[in-house]
Amino acid sequence: MDTSERGTREYTALIGTPPEEALSDLRLRSPQLYRTMLTGPFAGPLSHGELSRADREVATVAVLSALGGAEAQLATHVGAALRNGVTASELLALAEHISVYAGFPRALNALGVIDDVLTAQGVARPARLHRITMADHETLAAQRGDHGPAVLLVHALGLDWRMWEPVMEQLAAAGRRVFAYDVRGHGSAAGSPTPFTMDDTARDLIGVLDALGVERAHVVGLSYGGGIAQTAAVAHPERFASLSLLATTDFAFAAFEDRARSGEVDGMAAQVVPSLTRWFTPSALAVNGWGVRYARERVLRGDPADWAGAWRAFKDLDVQGRLAGFPAPTLVLAGELDASTTPQIMGALAGRVAGAVYKEMPGVPHMQTLESPEQVAAALGDFLPAAAPEAGR
Repeated sequence: MDTSERGTREYTALIGTPPEEALSDLRLRSPQLYRTMLTGPFAGPLSHGELSRADREVATVAVLSALGGAEAQLATHVGAALRNGVTASELLALAEHISVYAGFPRALNALGVIDDVLTAQGVARPARLHRITMADHETLAAQRGDHGPAVLLVHALGLDWRMWEPVMEQLAAAGRRVFAYDVRGHGSAAGSPTPFTMDDTARDLIGVLDALGVERAHVVGLSYGGGIAQTAAVAHPERFASLSLLATTDFAFAAFEDRARSGEVDGMAAQVVPSLTRWFTPSALAVNGWGVRYARERVLRGDPADWAGAWRAFKDLDVQGRLAGFPAPTLVLAGELDASTTPQIMGALAGRVAGAVYKEMPGVPHMQTLESPEQVAAALGDFLPAAAPEAGR
């Protein structure tokens, strides 16, 4: 492979279009400059493996944004970043980062280009955010959709509301108001008072509904979020239009205290391997897509006191058998490959909830929304009611 072939190969991999098509005008205007681009940067430093293609595109977007005056090239590389696995949320975070180091004018111009590219590719704009003041802390709730039944999503331990991003837009598009909030000790609610109990987290759930002006909601909880949802359902069944329990349990595991203590003694970096290998399949970890990157970063950035506080609250979960007379429809959604809350655990849980519908998703591990969002969105979409398309806003 000569330098021209190597440059052509790398350009196509990065940009997604062969250079003879994407740079046809340049090739006509200056065949020499066209060749120089391919045999120089694209066959040279841009083809080296020290930086991944995704990392190179993040760097390129940042540099072009900081330089300014290169909007056409910036748009090309925003598209290339998306093609190479950088997500819309990461690009928007990059624009925020640029504001710190290159100033707001450059960041705002870059944001305009990023938004144009995302819109052209059909990517929805960010969720609306609500700041909520609770009794002893502040939190944040994200919202997609502005009409239809209210759906409240409760996240897993160690993460935040963004673990629901891969399914929120799909659920809202069918005619629902979809909310996801940060549980105490997580995300925008990090550093809230510890210790706390599962009853405290249940009161928080009801407090979020009150703050959002929602009388009854279809509540969906995954893992720790499922424990919170069950605890709230026991205490306030009248606030539930339905209950969906994903990859969760109705009894505490002996390992919960060990995980709390490990966070305190060994630190958060030591939690990454045991957590991610419980949560994801080996193939997902190898691909290292957004869901894995996001989960890894949330665990690494977690506070040991918040981590330990959540596990110690979870170890006192007390709901088994207490939903036998629960009046609202209930979905229990298990993953075939879940090594933590196995199909056996989930099936037994379903048997203890009045009239629960049990569904098992093939090939799905514990962290359902981050590895298999399409299956989760489809299962929830079939279960949750939605407004008619012509419903008023």
